[in-house]
Amino acid sequence: MKHLRLLVALLLTLVVSAPPALAAGLGDPIFPADGDTGYRVTRYALDFAWQAPKRPFDATTTVEAEATQALSSFTLDFAGNQLREVTVDGAAATTKRSGDKLTVTPAKALAANQRFTATIRYTADPTLQRRRSDAISVYGWIPTTDGTVVYPQPNGARLIFPNNDHPSQKAPIAITVSTPAGITAVATGTLKSRTEIAGNRVRWSYDSPQPVATQLVGLAIGEFTVTDGTGPNGLPLRDAVPTDLASQVEKYRTRTPGHLEWMERRVGKYPFDTYGIVVAHTDLGVALETQTLSMFPEDDLTGSEVAAEKDMIHELAHQWFGNSVTVRQWSDLWLSEGHARFYERVYAAEKGWENLDQKMREIYAQHDSWRSTYGPPAKPTEPKLFSRMVYDGSALVVYALRQKVGAATFEKIQRAWVAQYRDKAASTADFIALASREAGTDLTAFLRSWLYDAKTPPMPGW
Repeated sequence: MKHLRLLVALLLTLVVSAPPALAAGLGDPIFPADGDTGYRVTRYALDFAWQAPKRPFDATTTVEAEATQALSSFTLDFAGNQLREVTVDGAAATTKRSGDKLTVTPAKALAANQRFTATIRYTADPTLQRRRSDAISVYGWIPTTDGTVVYPQPNGARLIFPNNDHPSQKAPIAITVSTPAGITAVATGTLKSRTEIAGNRVRWSYDSPQPVATQLVGLAIGEFTVTDGTGPNGLPLRDAVPTDLASQVEKYRTRTPGHLEWMERRVGKYPFDTYGIVVAHTDLGVALETQTLSMFPEDDLTGSEVAAEKDMIHELAHQWFGNSVTVRQWSDLWLSEGHARFYERVYAAEKGWENLDQKMREIYAQHDSWRSTYGPPAKPTEPKLFSRMVYDGSALVVYALRQKVGAATFEKIQRAWVAQYRDKAASTADFIALASREAGTDLTAFLRSWLYDAKTPPMPGW
C-alpha cells in the first residue's frame, strides 16, 4: 500500500508539473484561432531559393523566440507548402499539421522564459493564395508574368512562411532570396548585400531591425528597374518598377519625396530607415502598405494623376498608422485604414480634387447603413472586414475627432500617437486614452459613441 501511495503521488506530481501541450490562439475577435500565446518571436529569417513564376522552390524559415510559459509543444500558423523538416535548437522535432496550424513538439520541453530557435525547411508553393469577398479579393502569393509578389494581408503570411500570424506579434525580420541572373528581388528592410553565386544566380539579402507585423512583410521578384534616391533628412529611397513600365511610372514615382515632406509636416518624422514603392504586373484591386516598401498594381500608377497620388499618400500614411503603430487586434483596424484614408482625403482636398467637408457629409449620409451592414467602425465583422466602413467610415471618425478638438489639438494627438507607440501594437482603448490626455478633456464617451454605437452620432460643428 505504501508503494502504491508513492506511485500515485509521483504520477500526480508528473501530471501537475508537465508543461502544457500547447497554448491556444490569441483569441482575436475577428480571427480567434490565429497566433499562439505560448511564445514571443524575437526575430524571423527567411531564405528562399526562388526559381520561376509558379514553380515550387526550397525555402527555410528560422524563428527565434522566447517561451512565455513552460511548453512541451507550440504552434505556428502555416498553410499549404510541403513541409520537409523542423528542428528546435538543432534537434529534430516532431510535427503535426491540422488546418492552418503546425504543431511542433521539441525533443526537449521548453521552460518558461527559455529562448529557442526553430528552423523549418519546406518546399514553397508560389501559387498558394486565398480569396475574400471584400476589398482584398486575393491574398498570399501573387504570380506575375516575370516573377511574384506577396500580399499577406490580412492573415495570409502563413501561405508564405510559418509564423505567429497576428498583427500584435511584431518582430524584426531578415529576408534572403536567390534568383536567376537578370531577376531582382526587393523586400521589406534595407538591402544589405547583393552577391553573385553559383548557377548563374544572385543572392539578395535584406534586413529590418525594426519589428514588422506578419501581414506587412513585403517581397517582390521580377524584371525590375531599381532606382535609388534621397528623401527628407537624407532618407534612402529605392523604387522597383517593371522595366517595361519605367517611363510610364516615372512622373508619379518621383513625387515620393514631396509626399514624405507633406506627411512629416503633419505627423512627424518618417518612422523607418528606408522607403520606396514597388509596381507589379498584377491586376489586383488594391495596393498594399507592406513595410518600407508600398506595393501597387500596375494600373494604380499608370493611370490618372488623382488616383495615383491618392493611392500613394494612402499607402505612405500607413507607414505611420498601421505599420509603425500596428493594430493590437483586427477590430482596431479603423486606426490603420481610417487614418490612411483621412490623410488621403486631406491631400486630395489641398490639391483641389475634392472638397473635404462635402465628402465627409456624403460619407456621413451613408454611415448608419454601413453600421448596420458591416458593424460600427471598431466592431467590424467577417467576411467583410475590409469594407467601406473600415475605410471612409473610419476616416469620418478621425474627421469627427478633429471637428471636436480643433485642428491644433488634433495634430498634437496625431503626433503623440505615432511617437508614443512607435514600433508597438496599440488598441482603440490606447487611442482614446491618449487623445483624452492630449486634449486635456475626457473623450471616452465621445469616441466610444462614434466607434461602437449602432447609430451615427451628431457631427460636431455641423
